[in-house]
Amino acid sequence: MKRKPNWLRLTVHALAWGLLVWLVWSFINDPINPIQATTKRSGYIALVFLVLSLAATPTNTLFGFRQAITVRRTLGLFAFMFAGVHFLIFSVLDYGLDWSLLRGAIFEKPFVLVGLTALTILLTLAVTSFKWWMKRLGKNWKRLHRLVYLAAPLVVVHYSWSVKGDVLRLQGDILQPLAFGLAVALLLIARLPPVRRTATHLRSRLTQRLSGPVAESPQPVEGPNR
Repeated sequence: MKRKPNWLRLTVHALAWGLLVWLVWSFINDPINPIQATTKRSGYIALVFLVLSLAATPTNTLFGFRQAITVRRTLGLFAFMFAGVHFLIFSVLDYGLDWSLLRGAIFEKPFVLVGLTALTILLTLAVTSFKWWMKRLGKNWKRLHRLVYLAAPLVVVHYSWSVKGDVLRLQGDILQPLAFGLAVALLLIARLPPVRRTATHLRSRLTQRLSGPVAESPQPVEGPNR
């Protein structure tokens, strides 16, 4: 039997690789500060993919869109890929792999340390995302991959500190960091067991109402006894 193509997964791949090509193109053609611009763009794309990967399960829970689950791992891997590109541009192109400068940046700038911590978590999750690790780790695999619930807020904090604004004082460029923070908070709340049960129950009742009552099949009329 011929397997049907997963068009949603193909779309995610096309989008991700297209964005990578766009990053390279924009880096080559940026006449002002290509390193800084590409660093920001790659980090932003990584955050978007990470949020989308977190949204896969709630999307299935709330709307019954099961295909979202099939791209959850793919979105997570692309989030790590762009986060890796983000770090490579920062460490190789910007700091020239000068470990003394990198050490100073990591420990003197808190947002760099937070970002590196999040990248380490994403690296661990990416490496162990394959079936071989799932079988080897067993029940511990799910426990390990719950670290994404820590990585996502750390990435948001890293992004918030890196922009020109003060989220706590509500000053400067804070609209997008606040939007991402709210999105991550809502997606994490949606995963709480009571919230998931309530959402599943409401979706089931709504589906039943929209489908309407099931019509009963008419009973045959019995003729006179012979």
